[in-house]
Amino acid sequence: MMFRSLALIAALGFAGAAQAHDFEAGGLTVLHPFAIETASRATTGAGYLTIRNEGETADALIGVEADFPKVTLHESVEADGMMTMQPLERIDIAPGETVTLAPGMGGHVMFMGLEAPFETGARFPATLIFEEAGEVAVEFVVEARPEAEGGMDHGVMGHDDMDHDAMDHGDMGHDMDAPADE
Repeated sequence: MMFRSLALIAALGFAGAAQAHDFEAGGLTVLHPFAIETASRATTGAGYLTIRNEGETADALIGVEADFPKVTLHESVEADGMMTMQPLERIDIAPGETVTLAPGMGGHVMFMGLEAPFETGARFPATLIFEEAGEVAVEFVVEARPEAEGGMDHGVMGHDDMDHDAMDHGDMGHDMDAPADE
């Protein structure tokens, strides 16, 4: 997948800005789960993390639970100049592999139905569900929005204000040249 090795380097640099926090379960280590601050009217937020599999068996992230109306795994991809978001049923992590969900292109956790914006410094609990390791309790820390460097971020382009529950996630086209809805 596109969001593995190179995204790890970027994520480690970005993660250094805030206090690192890691969570372990069996051979898995979840490094620095974080969410990005959102606009005041945002109804969705995005979360990111790194998972390192130091065990001898493959595992997969198959879900995330948190105190929001809907929490899902998604992947942002670009095809023919259009950004689309596709739901992910699983994120495989082979033995010895590190998988990173980082801002921009690639995977992320979507928190939908926010009643208040994500504000820098806030924290909230979540449970990562792995196929083999089971449930792993983590805490997401909300960080300031990084400078946009292309890719799709859930605040850039007015994306925070979209109603994801009413959309067909299998075909969410975003024209990168189109102005944001505000």
